[in-house]
This record gives sequence, structure tokens and C-alpha cells, in this order.
Amino acid sequence: MNFTDQEINEIKDHGLTPKQVESQIDLFVNGVPNVKLVAPATTSDGIFKLTEADELKFLDFYEDKKSELDLLKFTPASGAASRMFKKIYQFLEDYDVSKETIAEYLERTGDKHMKVFFTDYEKFPFYNHIIDGFDEETKADENAKKYAFIKTMMSEDGESYGNLPKGLIPFHYYGSYMVTAFEEHLHEAAAYAAKSDKANLHFTVSPEHKEAFAKEFKKIHASVSNTTGVNFDVDYSFQKPETDTVAVTMDNKLYRKGDGSLLFRPGGHGALIENLNDVDADVVFIKNIDNVLVQDQIQNLARSKRILAGLLLEKQAQVFKYAELLEKDTISEGELEELLTFLKEDFSTRIDLGYVDFSVEEKKSYFAELLNRPIRVCGMVKNEGEPGGGPFWVEDESGKVALQIIESAQVNTTDTKQGEIFKNSTHFNPVDIVAGVRNYKGEKYNLLDYVNPDLAFIAYKTDGGNEIKALELPGLWNGAMARWNTLFVEVPLETFNPVKTVNDLLKPSHQAKA
Repeated sequence: MNFTDQEINEIKDHGLTPKQVESQIDLFVNGVPNVKLVAPATTSDGIFKLTEADELKFLDFYEDKKSELDLLKFTPASGAASRMFKKIYQFLEDYDVSKETIAEYLERTGDKHMKVFFTDYEKFPFYNHIIDGFDEETKADENAKKYAFIKTMMSEDGESYGNLPKGLIPFHYYGSYMVTAFEEHLHEAAAYAAKSDKANLHFTVSPEHKEAFAKEFKKIHASVSNTTGVNFDVDYSFQKPETDTVAVTMDNKLYRKGDGSLLFRPGGHGALIENLNDVDADVVFIKNIDNVLVQDQIQNLARSKRILAGLLLEKQAQVFKYAELLEKDTISEGELEELLTFLKEDFSTRIDLGYVDFSVEEKKSYFAELLNRPIRVCGMVKNEGEPGGGPFWVEDESGKVALQIIESAQVNTTDTKQGEIFKNSTHFNPVDIVAGVRNYKGEKYNLLDYVNPDLAFIAYKTDGGNEIKALELPGLWNGAMARWNTLFVEVPLETFNPVKTVNDLLKPSHQAKA
């Protein structure tokens, strides 16, 4: 493809190369291939359901090893809260305070979301904070109070919650003070990712929000440290501009903004594999910013996290043993057979059908390639109808079948068989991952070597009223980790407590005991 000098300069200024942009355009032109689902992963095929004895064993293993390890809690936190308040923005656009009451609006529109909002709005963690600023006349008029509440919550001269990062929204109220999602992650880290009274946390944030996060940490860290007995080392990173992707018109031509310049868009959470690749630890706990529990439930979550970490460490120790034997070429034929059984039974690995005909040297080479990868243990919850991805057996372009986390956008659901497999998924991905990113020598893997670039997403967006196509990189826990060794484990549903809309804060699981 021939780019103009201006286009080449814009591409390079953005940290990309013309070759990278050309490959992005090829994906638009040729389409992103759908994944080929083989079967849903279930507790009888691909998802481990641990016994109580297993749980105690892995808990002990983690506690025994923890003092020797580098631990890190990695939290994607760059998401803005705007989508969380989408229905609120719609209400403010549709409601005319001069012509109707809120009750009349709800009757006229049948807006179920706003009915729930106004019925229980006194339960929001920020209710008292907002109401305290009202005069007595506003407080006495229920309609005026409700409207003033929502205006204060959203307006730029009020709390402006829709413009904040989700991590800095108050999620819980403890009788006299509000706690943000960011602060709850500190409490979590103290409960399962601390060593020698210190916890290391890394948040990926938007550049424009870093100062606000740093200010919040300065405000709260002494109090949280006093409460938990843990000191916190918190750092931040940004999604790299060179992970942005070009936008194209509906006929796959480079799209230009009103000023004539190319439009580059963030590449989605899959771009964060670069950020994850820049950190290093023996055990990395990965969890989204909006998935937090109230503090009297954190120990239940911490137990589950420690179990997953113990499972990772125990399996990793066996992987390391065999990897060292293979690299030093001291593995016996008997140990090769042990390794075969270990991979099949402990890692749910689908072994190559031609394995029985491999020579000893071919077996060694085959196993070395299988073992020399980062490892992830992914908690899975029973599917309760939440939108999002789930665990599946997937066949790749070379015919290899492996466990993957797959989103609906990656599946051709118009294909009857593929649609049926996706619909029959029994479990949901809550983004509850414990990762091992070092080899047996303690060397960090280059995580970019284990991405499947074909598992990108094409999204349809608008810019200035124009329809455009946008490319999202392979998702962080989808294609960006496609070539990791993967273990799926069922975890308790109550450890999954996300906030996707503001009304989720009204759920009993987000109501803290005063």
C-alpha cells in the first residue's frame, strides 16, 4: 500500500510504522477470522472443581512459598465511568423539569433503570455526600431533591462522576466515609498479595487521570496502612500510543478527521499486554478495577485468590522440574511418560495425535515447546447470564486444540453449530487471573511472543456523525494470552461483584455494614 508523505509522518509521529498500519488495514479488508469453537469448557472437561482437601493443600503451598516470592497486583484501571452512567445521561437529555415530575417521566417512558435508581437512590454510597450540600427547601421537595441529586452527581460544577475514571468513583459507604474502587483494591492487596507487611500494586490508567489517582493515594494510604498493617508501593502506567490503531471508512479507506489528519484510536484492553510485559514478579494477580467486595467479605475473596496462587505455584514447580530436565537433556523415557500424564491430567493439554509416532528426540522438542510458556490460572464462575466471555476449547489455524477465553464477538453465532456451542457455555470469565511470567531460571518471558494477532476485533463506531470501522487488539485475556499455558478453576460466584452500571451499586453485595 502506498502512503503519502504526510500519512507516513503522522504514522511515525504516533510511534507506529507504515508496515504495522498496512497490516491493520489488511485486517479491515480481509476481516478478522472467527474462532473455531470445539466445545465449552466444563467441570467435567477443562475446568477444575477443587475439593476442600485440594483447597487446603494449595492454601498451605502459597503460604509456605510466599516469603520467597515477588508478588504484584496488576489492575487495568484506565476505563472512564461514562458507560457506567449511560442511562443517567439519557435521562438528563429526555427529562424536562419544567413540564413534568420525575414520577410522570417514569410513567411516560417506562424507564426501568431510572425507576430502580430513584426508588433506592438513598442507598448510593455518595448519597449523604451529595445531599449534605442541598438547602432545606430542596431537601423538603422530593422531586426537587431527586433532580438536584442527579444534576449534582453528573454536572461539571458538581461531582462530575461521568468524567472520572471508574476507579475513583465511590463504590461503598461505611457509615461515615465513602470508599472508592481504587481504595478497595488496596484492602484486597493487603489480604492476599502482601509479603513482609508490604504490597506492590500496578494500575494502568489514562495519562489525564494519573494525578487524580496519585492524589487519592496520598489522601488514603496512611489510613489504609493503619487499618491493614500493610504498606503499599503503588505505581502506574499508560496505554502506549504505539498500540493505537487507525480507523477506516466503511469501504476500508484511511479515515480522516475534520482537520484532515488521520484518526488513531486506543487498541482496547488488549494493548495492556505491553504494560503487563513491562512489569515483573513471580506471581501476578490480575483483576479489573470495577470488581470489588465490601471489606467484611474480603477474606472470602482472599482465600480464593490464595488458593489460585497456590495451585499456580504447585503446577509451575512441576513444569519447572521437567523444563530443566529437558533443557539439560537429562530426562529419561520414564519421565517423558510422567510428563505426558502430567500435561494431560493436570493441565488439560490436548496432546498431538501424532505423538505416538514421535521419536524420543521429537518428544523432547515437542514438550520443551509446550512447557516454555507463561502460565495463567483463571478463576471461572458459573454462568448467571452476565454479558462477556467464557471458557472454551478452541481449535487454532494449525489444528491444535487448547483452552481459551472467548468473547461472543469472536464467534460466528450465525453458524448453527458454533452458536450452539457458545450458548451451552456453563461458566463465565470474571477476569480473576493469577499469572506466572517467569521461566524455571527466573527469567521473565517476553509476553508479546505469546499473542495471537489474528484474534483482534473489528468494532463499528462513529466520529463526528460519520460511520467508521475501528480495530481492537486481541483482548488481554483473549488473544493476548492465547499461547499461554492455561488452567481454568471454578471459584465462588460471590467473589465476582462487578459494577457495570451505577445501579449495580444498589445491589446488596455492595451495601456495606455501617
